[in-house]
Amino acid sequence: MTNDAPATGPHHVDLHVGALIRARRKALGISQSELADSLGLTFQQVQKYERGSNRVSSSKLYEIALKLDTPLASFFEGLEASDSTGSIAGGLTGFLNQRGAHELVAAFTAMSPALRRQLVSLAEAMAGDDA
Repeated sequence: MTNDAPATGPHHVDLHVGALIRARRKALGISQSELADSLGLTFQQVQKYERGSNRVSSSKLYEIALKLDTPLASFFEGLEASDSTGSIAGGLTGFLNQRGAHELVAAFTAMSPALRRQLVSLAEAMAGDDA
């Protein structure tokens, strides 16, 4: 049996799931303490989940999805495009930890699908200019 987890540090799936928990919680304006209280946890435990340093059990992830009013599967979106190095998950985690990222995600979510496509095209064109 192979272990694709790095020798040190959290597994890329734990980082990905944690980052998406944090993004959804922040988008809803819920503090770590509020989420923790609703789950019967300490805010430190929620913090560890969000950082990926502690794995979220399947039953706890189900409860989190209910509390955050989001489909359970949404915490795994984007993983199928990732390789075993976790480059997609690492990029997502890095992005979500930047100042303004949560506001950008909230604004993007509020846009119409047509406007989203236009924004993605603009971002791709701008990124191409920097290359």
